[in-house]
Amino acid sequence: MWEKRFAQEGYLFGTEPVPFLLKHAALFEAGQSVLSIAEGEGRNGVHLAKRGLEVTGVEFAPSAVAKAQKLAAENGTSPTFIQSDLFEWDWPNEAYDITLGLFFQFVGPAQRDILWRNMLAATKPGGLVMIHGYTPKQLDFDTGGPPFVENMYTAQDFDEIFAGCDILAREEYEAEQRSGSAHVGLSALLDFIARKPD
Repeated sequence: MWEKRFAQEGYLFGTEPVPFLLKHAALFEAGQSVLSIAEGEGRNGVHLAKRGLEVTGVEFAPSAVAKAQKLAAENGTSPTFIQSDLFEWDWPNEAYDITLGLFFQFVGPAQRDILWRNMLAATKPGGLVMIHGYTPKQLDFDTGGPPFVENMYTAQDFDEIFAGCDILAREEYEAEQRSGSAHVGLSALLDFIARKPD
């Protein structure tokens, strides 16, 4: 499904970064290593690379990876984009200063928890796990995201996996989103940021 969507002309979600990255810009510093999962067409990875971060983006859809590489070249940046299924990828251990997951709500709770555990394991001690997505209320707005309530996030969903982490943000809120043609309008959002213990 995603390959079919990304293979269409243009950038499905646009080329500007998710507002979450601008909201929490102070947490990103030049020289940091970042893993961005389900990176899509590269808009977030390219934004961070332009700020001097060392970005690795993993994405399943080949057409999205090709667009990401094109966007990076057009912006004079060189993030690393890897085409892989996240459930088959050989996740590194304690390799990144920040692991980032933005709107990767294509799986239900069981598979989601696998990805969250992998993100935490791939984060260096003292590093950050940053997750951003929709809450169940998003189904009322119908402005983007999957039509499955089980794929949405609540603040309590993070309790078990990130127990022992220093929670820097766990906020549910509503805000306007405009990301290409796919995410447009008032949205029900959640920001989660945790620092892994040293």
